[in-house]
Amino acid sequence: MVERVRGLLRMAEDPSVTDAESQAFTAKAAELMTRHAIAEAEARAERGEEPDAISRMDYTVAGVGGHGKARVRALADIAAAYGCQSAVRGNNSENTDRVIILVGTVSALDALRMLMPSISMQMESSAKFMSSSHVADIRELRNYTRSELETERKRYYRSFVRAYGRAVAERIREFRARLQEMAAPGGSDGSGESVDAARGAELVLLNDVNRVREEFQKQFPQLRKHRPERTHSAAGYRAGYRRGRQAELGLDTPVSRGGTSTLAEGE
Repeated sequence: MVERVRGLLRMAEDPSVTDAESQAFTAKAAELMTRHAIAEAEARAERGEEPDAISRMDYTVAGVGGHGKARVRALADIAAAYGCQSAVRGNNSENTDRVIILVGTVSALDALRMLMPSISMQMESSAKFMSSSHVADIRELRNYTRSELETERKRYYRSFVRAYGRAVAERIREFRARLQEMAAPGGSDGSGESVDAARGAELVLLNDVNRVREEFQKQFPQLRKHRPERTHSAAGYRAGYRRGRQAELGLDTPVSRGGTSTLAEGE
């Protein structure tokens, strides 16, 4: 499964594929990783094994100033949807990259390690295109100075990125909740075994959230909160949220029969 996901992401990042194809490959990878994590929790609960271990991952986020902060906020929201907690090192105005420190289960971090680069690529591509279009539109309205247009482009871009991350995170949470509901009581064959396994998986997943929170508080007992963004573009935020809700993440596609998919067959 991991090799299949890596193969899909390699194709998603291939410069020769179209934007739609890139999103489709990332979508299938995200779906496989999410389903795998839920299935693993069910299997551990069924076997009576210990829950997934808690670990830590450092992820470098490119960009300085407001652009870097917006990317950090978006990726932190997405990581939280996978049950992770995050802190940021170097989140200031200096000319250095930021590092987002993620604490979560091993399976969640494995998924994020593979998926965040591709999701970031989609987010950046959409943000650049939409902010350029926005500036081109407002240029026609009145005589903006070059400085005013650049300021508006930055405000729009940053608001778009933050909203995109929030929308993607919402969809991931909704999808994970649906997968848990699919494993809920009702699918039993009469013996009660599937019911017990589903309940056990649900308890494992809920316990993961608490264990991650406790470990994060141990590692980071005193954290300063993010300072609010000084500038905000309502138009950029609306566009980013809408695009994030529409992004191809593979969260609404049906489960393929026999472990194959149309995408995989077309490889």
